[in-house]
Amino acid sequence: MDVLLHPTYFPNVAHFVAMVKADEIIFEVCDNYQKQTYRNRTSVYAANGKLDLNIPVIYSQKNRQLFEDVAIFNEEPWQTQHLKTLESAYRTSPFFEFYIDDLMPLFTSEANTVMDFNLNTNRLIFECLQLPFVYSKTERFQLDTEDHIIDARPLANCRKEIPQKFNPYAQVFDDKYGFLSNLSILDLLFNEGPNTELYLESQHLNF
Repeated sequence: MDVLLHPTYFPNVAHFVAMVKADEIIFEVCDNYQKQTYRNRTSVYAANGKLDLNIPVIYSQKNRQLFEDVAIFNEEPWQTQHLKTLESAYRTSPFFEFYIDDLMPLFTSEANTVMDFNLNTNRLIFECLQLPFVYSKTERFQLDTEDHIIDARPLANCRKEIPQKFNPYAQVFDDKYGFLSNLSILDLLFNEGPNTELYLESQHLNF
């Protein structure tokens, strides 16, 4: 089956389960931007529990705007802040040092649009997993999908997030707050390293 989903910021585990298991990845690029979604947000496991990292955007609700056109507000040093948060949260994880150099360009090069930046985060994670990053983009927005396509676009919705029951894996602060499921793919990558692909392939999604 093919899967249709939104390109999100360092996608959560559910997004990557869908992508790894798909015959073809199709990214929705013809939709209007919506606030408070994973389009510009990712969740990590910090010292005080779950923490959201948000990309600041230039956006007004008065005029509808296509997601692909939404610009990043680079007047804020958000990349530096996000990197510092990741270092604080994961520097003691088993594979942080192994992968962080490969991901560093995302935090040191200026990004223009949210969608392009998100596609780059996806591309670099696929490279870390040594998997080909092959995808297509939608040419027009369709509310319904064809029978051979799984519509995974709802996975980007933070406010009505679909609960996922993923198998626990060791996390840096799980002795304080227990296992936190469906965080950013970075949480899985930094903790599980080369085992990430096998983990993703063994999980099942709820829709």
